[in-house]
Amino acid sequence: MNAILDTGPWVALIDRSESKHDICVQWLKHYSGKLYSTEAVLTEVLYLLNFSIKAQTAAIDFVLKSVVEIIPSSFESLKKAKNLIKKYSDLPMDYADATIVCLAMDIGTHDIITFDQKDFNIYRVKKKPFVIIP
Repeated sequence: MNAILDTGPWVALIDRSESKHDICVQWLKHYSGKLYSTEAVLTEVLYLLNFSIKAQTAAIDFVLKSVVEIIPSSFESLKKAKNLIKKYSDLPMDYADATIVCLAMDIGTHDIITFDQKDFNIYRVKKKPFVIIP
């Protein structure tokens, strides 16, 4: 199984003070698929880790140690993200979420590791809902 990692669970994996830290760590220990994410999500993660050098480097190590593969935005995916932001303007959809939906389209997955159930229960990829994990 391939899945996309969103900001909240990534932060919770690193920050032990997060209420869902233990749940996320246990989930990751038993996960055997490939994890993907976007540069926009990584940027949010680093911002939310409050300039803690130790926490920020741990987040970057997730990428450097191949725990999470960052898929960079292409020109085409940027156009798709713009259209999605317009489409979901009533929520509104932020850029990081738009890049996740674009990535899901590009790699053909509906599995997302997120705490943002409200929005990801609304977003669709090829008219199919996301499978929200954990």
